[in-house]
Amino acid sequence: MSNTGPDARYFAYLEGGDWRIQQCDGCGAHVFQPRVMCPECGSDTFAWVQPSGSGTVHSSTVIRRKPERGGDYNVALIDLTEGVRMMSRVEGVAPAEVRIGMPVTARLAQQDGQTIVVFDPATKDEG
Repeated sequence: MSNTGPDARYFAYLEGGDWRIQQCDGCGAHVFQPRVMCPECGSDTFAWVQPSGSGTVHSSTVIRRKPERGGDYNVALIDLTEGVRMMSRVEGVAPAEVRIGMPVTARLAQQDGQTIVVFDPATKDEG
């Protein structure tokens, strides 16, 4: 990885098919959104680690669209098991069926030519 800013590194990992988040070398806290300084201890050194991919829906809302414009979708805040929260969406269920507390599993998907992180409801074996 080149010596680019944290956002650029995050998206470069995604484009390579590899989802990574920061983990502070100073205190061990996981960090998301990518930053130049740890919000917990102020350290400026991080490792880029692969998250487990498991999380829980913190909140969700349904965005209504006409079917010809792609139909309804949800926007959700997901609490990862690593202790960080990220905005994404839950797929594999109707948008109105996404519930607070629902266990979810991350996967990489393509949207408008870019790699993004989305979530699916966790199976009973995963949850």
